[in-house]
Amino acid sequence: MLIFLNGQFVPEERAVVSVLDRSFLYGDGLFETMLVVKSKPFRWHDHLVRLQRGADFLKIKIPYSAETLRGFADELIAKNQMSHALLRLTLSRGVGARGYAPIGADNPTLVMTLHPAPPADTPPRWNLLTASTRLPANEPLAQFKTCNKLPQILARIETAAAGADEALLLNTDGYVVEGSSSNLFWIEGDTICTPPLASGILSGVTRAVVLEICQSLHLKTRESQIRPDQLLPTDGVFVSLSSFGIVEAQSLNGQSCKHSSFTAKISQAYRELIEKETA
Repeated sequence: MLIFLNGQFVPEERAVVSVLDRSFLYGDGLFETMLVVKSKPFRWHDHLVRLQRGADFLKIKIPYSAETLRGFADELIAKNQMSHALLRLTLSRGVGARGYAPIGADNPTLVMTLHPAPPADTPPRWNLLTASTRLPANEPLAQFKTCNKLPQILARIETAAAGADEALLLNTDGYVVEGSSSNLFWIEGDTICTPPLASGILSGVTRAVVLEICQSLHLKTRESQIRPDQLLPTDGVFVSLSSFGIVEAQSLNGQSCKHSSFTAKISQAYRELIEKETA
């Protein structure tokens, strides 16, 4: 496997980053994960826009233009002959002086790696668990994929111990806001609902695609808050994420969730959109 590291393609065993890199020391960086279909990263532009917004917020300079990065990504996919994969792009502030202040960290580290993607034929149905970890409400950092994901890691540890597939996290106001690696949706009658960004959630690329699909299917949407005890009685629950797409919940905390035909319609439309945009 070849890895893209700071402008070069190197074998995985030689793709090393300094132990003084600030992403290793403090989680001082960002990442994006996108689905590659037919050798094309799906919604590349949207992922790069979010990366740029995060880099601007953290005041990290991306060392390449979006066009140059896309060229490197295409070359990495071709060199590894992985036409169906997950592409992860990681941006670190790089090496600097010891301490939280990023003094001297003027040469960012940029890495791209490829990983096997889940099968695209049959979407899974997941068992969800409400985790005990809480996310801060109205947190500006939540809208970016920073390299510090300790709350999500703790939630996944809890989920794995319970034999579930994905964790749902509450914010400090007591509302269910998102999965550990996914955005949350639920169905109330003929309306597709999802938490607002201000509740402290990641502005997911796939979340935006779901809202776009709902508009094209003339489905009603609403951003609203929901508490854990209100989620199970709804008419269906699903999550969205780049790797798996649309995943329906078959249970929440051990109790069965309702199946909705709306979820199947959105999932089918999502797969058709991927096929269209990567043709």
